[in-house]
Amino acid sequence: MSENKIKYPLLSDQAVIERVFNHIDNNTTDLGETVWREPADNYYSQQRFDAEIALFRRLPVVYCPSAALPHRGSYIARTSLGTPLVVVRGLDGEVRAFINACRHRGMQVASGNGCSRAFVCPYHAWTYNLEGNLKHIPGEEGFPGVDPDEHGLVQVSVREKGGIVYVMQEGEITEDMLADCLDYFSPEQQMFETDEMVDEANWKILNETLMEGYHIKSLHSETFYPYGLDNLTLVETYGANSRVTFPFRRIEKMRDVEPGERRIDGLVTSVHLLFPTASVSVLSKHTNLAILEPLSPTSSKWVLYRMVNRAGDGQGIPLQEAQRDALFVGDSGQVEDREAARAIQESVASNANSHFTFGYFEKAIVNFHQHLSKYLDSQ
Repeated sequence: MSENKIKYPLLSDQAVIERVFNHIDNNTTDLGETVWREPADNYYSQQRFDAEIALFRRLPVVYCPSAALPHRGSYIARTSLGTPLVVVRGLDGEVRAFINACRHRGMQVASGNGCSRAFVCPYHAWTYNLEGNLKHIPGEEGFPGVDPDEHGLVQVSVREKGGIVYVMQEGEITEDMLADCLDYFSPEQQMFETDEMVDEANWKILNETLMEGYHIKSLHSETFYPYGLDNLTLVETYGANSRVTFPFRRIEKMRDVEPGERRIDGLVTSVHLLFPTASVSVLSKHTNLAILEPLSPTSSKWVLYRMVNRAGDGQGIPLQEAQRDALFVGDSGQVEDREAARAIQESVASNANSHFTFGYFEKAIVNFHQHLSKYLDSQ
């Protein structure tokens, strides 16, 4: 793990293990200090949804891992916060982001992902280079007065930090905006899988499933719980972000190891919430970057990227082991979390609850809602 230079230092691996042992021995867990009551209509209100989207367009949000753009010309085109974007690594190695709309009639100039030396609009073949400059108009004599210098793709702000590409649709990303973001991925980590799926649930409900261990025994009784511990988590917040650590039972094998020699690899799952809509889950053999794209007040798309972890000795974990790890997680506990979120969504408008209550066991969720509320209030 690289040295943490943010202003909210996280626990070292050895300190995490010691704190877990303390909780096991005392039948305790990390606790918050605040109870948060979130109005139920915030999970289905169109007005609230529109306010969130407007806010997120003015914040740096996670778009993809840097590893998803491995070569000069690599690009990813998808809709983010309701806007079609294309993000590309230029011939100079720099990442740029554009609104994915031809300056002629608005057709998207790229789709999916791939590697290209130029973007050619499939409608009329207007052609743009990887810097977004308009380079060719077929039959340009039919467009007198169209200045190519003024008809390049519309650029949006983008920055890379810690193995992640962040975009901001309105305004410019400053260094201070990413001050709380860690180095989540190393350049050596291989991306081995991508996936997308849609759930009929508000993005916040789906996010909340990742941020507490209070439900492990009851919801995951036959999947995660046989390997983990019930309602025992470490919760660290850093700005609007958080890290929730879920220990496995096998962490006990570190009891007889000298504290300075203890290694945490494979003994915990760590989930970082990257405010507002992404998370990085570090599992035994692989790391999962999950981006939630809010589609409507009651529908959300997952955009997933899976990366091979580095072993404690610095060597890469075999790809087959990372794939098996991802298959177990995706086919077990995550399915149960998503089913729970969809079930919750079905009841939010029923007037059974005027609000949802998040208690001391749900510290990371409280931190998330506190910051979301503060940002929305400041609009």
